[in-house]
Amino acid sequence: MEPPNPQQFQQFLSSVLSQRGPSALPYAEDVKWLIRQHLLSLIDIYPSLQPKTASFTHNDGRTVNLLQAVGTVPMVYLDRPYNIPVIIWLMESYPRHPPLVFVNPTRDMVIKKPHPFVNPSGVVSIPYLQNWIYPSSNLVELVRNLSHFFGRDPPLYAKVQVHPSNPNPSPRPTPTPHPPPSTSFPNHSSPVGSSGIWPAIPPRPVQQPPYGAVKQDDREEVFKRNSIDKLLVDLHNDIVGLRDAQEKDMDGLFNAQGVLKQREEQLKQGLKEMQDEKEGLEQQLQMVLMNSDVLEGWLRENEGKVTNLGNVDVDTAFEPCDSLSKQMLNCTASDLALEDVIYSLDKAIQGGVIPFDQYLRNIRLLSREQFFHRATASKVRAAQMQAQVANMAARTSQYAL
Repeated sequence: MEPPNPQQFQQFLSSVLSQRGPSALPYAEDVKWLIRQHLLSLIDIYPSLQPKTASFTHNDGRTVNLLQAVGTVPMVYLDRPYNIPVIIWLMESYPRHPPLVFVNPTRDMVIKKPHPFVNPSGVVSIPYLQNWIYPSSNLVELVRNLSHFFGRDPPLYAKVQVHPSNPNPSPRPTPTPHPPPSTSFPNHSSPVGSSGIWPAIPPRPVQQPPYGAVKQDDREEVFKRNSIDKLLVDLHNDIVGLRDAQEKDMDGLFNAQGVLKQREEQLKQGLKEMQDEKEGLEQQLQMVLMNSDVLEGWLRENEGKVTNLGNVDVDTAFEPCDSLSKQMLNCTASDLALEDVIYSLDKAIQGGVIPFDQYLRNIRLLSREQFFHRATASKVRAAQMQAQVANMAARTSQYAL
């Protein structure tokens, strides 16, 4: 049978991962490309594992269609190569969480009980799965770890077969502790037919040492293996503890960085408010200095008039300082005088002193004259404001220097 073409696997994965709608696989869209890369790298290095889709039933009864890698994991045990049949399920949360790995024994195999990494139901739990880290962990490293741990302690063994040539076996058969594991996918065709499960290769007979005989080499090998296991466990615990400590330190540093950024924003805001307040105070100071200068000038001009207060004429007590002020004073006085005359005419018409037609004629004339005085006062006021602004600008440039 020819091995499958890798191009077919690429097309298969691209097709199933690009499906949409009810038939789409339940993986996040942002990690589908990474899942495809993991599976392609796996079949490139381990061609004995092939990607497929199958229905997976959860413990709560839910059934979902998931990707799986089915095949054998190569390993070396007692300097001989073997293959362990496995199924690697890519769960819905993969690759952020580890896959679910099962050993898949044929009917001629049995799971070793007890086993440190495989429970009686076939679920595999090795340190690499327990310490799965996204996105660095991947399927290739997982299979390498499976091969390493299975080579140290194989999880599957072949059942002892009773040959037909010996229908009456001895009631005390020779025990075969730790026989080598079998190969699940032999090169020859399967005699099982439609079952789809290849039988295990029968274990080779192993010559047993005499009862009670223990080789010194085996004892040293067991001690060496136990020592290595203890060192690996200690190293793993130290790495986990160091990683946890570093993660806590990083979390503390990130929190401190966030607090410092908030304080930086507060300091910048406070500095900006202080600068705005400083500018406002400087403007107020310039205004106060300008007003003080005006008051001091007025006091110097009117200081000599204090001695003549007794002979002050009311009409000449306040004199306009320029022509615009004089014109403004005359317009305002005329406006107020006309307002008084109109008020007197209103009282006169109410008392019946003057006739109504004469009242209307006088009101019309007085109102027209009052309008002209008010229009003139408005134009004079605008000219005064313009002159005052020009004067303030000149004084500001003087204080700024």
